[in-house]
Amino acid sequence: MEIDFTKNEDGLVPVIVQDATTKNVLMLGYMNKEAFTKTQKTKKVTFYSRSKQRLWTKGEASGNFLHLESIHNDCDQDTLLAMVRPEGPTCHKGTDTCWGEVNTASFGFLSKLENTISQRRNAADGSTSYVASLFEKGINKIAQKVGEEAVEVVIEAKDSNNHLFLDESADLLFHYLILLQAKGFRLKDIEEVLKSRH
Repeated sequence: MEIDFTKNEDGLVPVIVQDATTKNVLMLGYMNKEAFTKTQKTKKVTFYSRSKQRLWTKGEASGNFLHLESIHNDCDQDTLLAMVRPEGPTCHKGTDTCWGEVNTASFGFLSKLENTISQRRNAADGSTSYVASLFEKGINKIAQKVGEEAVEVVIEAKDSNNHLFLDESADLLFHYLILLQAKGFRLKDIEEVLKSRH
């Protein structure tokens, strides 16, 4: 991998550090050739600290290492992307990221939908919210709805109308997310089970 350390007078290139699992950006640091070489050799991300004026392996004092999964160069060969497994919080202030964000998995729109379900469960009553009405009716009704939607998915899968199949699949997933919360779980819990089987 060719890295252009000469573009800046100080011989440093920026390094974006991203969690290899959650894909969240954890921090930004800088490497010179020596830091890059040490990172490759030890598989622990090492930066050149501009404040300390020396090499600095993240976690050398705190134990919160960034274990390197992979490192890639950008199209201009002057910025690196380090994919890591963080051991503990990344920021020196004790937060998961240097932006104060929690480093949890996100499932994009599905995570947003989970949050909406939670809000409607807690904030609305059954007369104004379909979600709230299902929670009011209890686990048996919610489980029944999942079963009904699953049967409809199977029926549409045997047909050739892709639009109806996708509609029913969306209904099934929506009701399954409600069932998960009714049982006290979220998608991240299912992800952990699947990861353990991988």
